[in-house]
Amino acid sequence: MQLRTLLAGSAMLALLAGCASGPSDTASTGEAMESSAVTYKGTLPCRNCDGIDLTVVMEGEEQSAATDRSFDLSAAYRNHPQNPPTETYSGNWEVLSGTADNPSATVYELTPNGEGQTYYFLRLDPQTLELIDPQRRRFQNNSMLQLTRQQ
Repeated sequence: MQLRTLLAGSAMLALLAGCASGPSDTASTGEAMESSAVTYKGTLPCRNCDGIDLTVVMEGEEQSAATDRSFDLSAAYRNHPQNPPTETYSGNWEVLSGTADNPSATVYELTPNGEGQTYYFLRLDPQTLELIDPQRRRFQNNSMLQLTRQQ
């Protein structure tokens, strides 16, 4: 709790300092404070290895224009016999409504630029995303397909 108070106080101090220093500094301070990148991490099951470490960084807000919502995804294989390189993808994400079981659910569709598969994540809560299939259905082993928001 003290850390949050300290961070909130620091942010307020930076905002006030930016206001006092003039318009050009205020604009750059405002842009830095608008950053809305959120990182989710988890380890997915792997048939031929110890797991796939998946990291998803989503930039932008659900209400933002589609062009203002971007993502970076990396998938690293643990102890894979062929030792494949880490896969990385970037692109844009969309907000979809509903799944096969829940018409009011929020689903994020991550579409990479160029080649690469489109990923679908069900938002279970603000802290947890779950990988689902393209028909927006949950997998049987769904608890093993979850990513947790990083602080």
